Amino acid sequence: MEQREIMQRGVGILTEALEMRRQLRENPDAEVMRSGAVSKLLEEMLPHIQLPADANAREVAEIVTEKLGPAIVHITSALAFAFVQLAEVHDAGRTDVSSADVLRSISLRYESGNER
Repeated sequence: MEQREIMQRGVGILTEALEMRRQLRENPDAEVMRSGAVSKLLEEMLPHIQLPADANAREVAEIVTEKLGPAIVHITSALAFAFVQLAEVHDAGRTDVSSADVLRSISLRYESGNER
């Protein structure tokens, strides 16, 4: 999965979380449906790992770290980038831009290939 798609999916997850929070604020007793976007992203990005039957704990840890590490770094980097963008707008005291606006802007930048 390309970094562009990871970023867009991460932004989608954050956007969904914002919407769920909004719904719960409006109606605290409501059942808020989750899309399963986080689970789906993890299923698609995390590789299946086969461990040797005779592997000891250290070997298992090394194999798991080697196989899962890159995907976890990509996902974490995308979410951290979005968080930093949101934090910068917040810290600047901008009231003319909502969190949803910031997330939409990030998604559009990655969709159009203007990641910088």
